[in-house]
Amino acid sequence: MQIGTVIGNVWATRKEDHLKGLKFLIVQPESPQGSAIDFAYIAVDRIGAGVGDKVMVTRGSAAANMTSDLRLPIDALIIGIVDSIDVERGDDFAKGTRDD
Repeated sequence: MQIGTVIGNVWATRKEDHLKGLKFLIVQPESPQGSAIDFAYIAVDRIGAGVGDKVMVTRGSAAANMTSDLRLPIDALIIGIVDSIDVERGDDFAKGTRDD
C-alpha cells in the first residue's frame, strides 16, 4: 500500500465497459511526512475521496481484483481516506530507507 494525496480528477466519457460508473482520481504518492516521492498516477475511487484528501492506495494485482467475479483493467485502487499518520520509528523508516 501507499499513501498519497488526491490532486485532481479524470473524466472519461468513453471507456472499457467494466469501468463504467467508476470514479478516477489523480494521486500524488507521498512519504509519511507529506513530501512527494514519485510521479502522480490515476487511481480508481469507490469510497468517495476527493481533491485534497490523503488516501491509502493499493496497486498492481490487488487493485485489479477488487471484485471477486471480474479482473478489471486497473492498477491502482483507493482503499481508504487517511484521518491521521503517526510515525514513531526513526526518520530512516519514515523515508523508506530502513535496512531490515
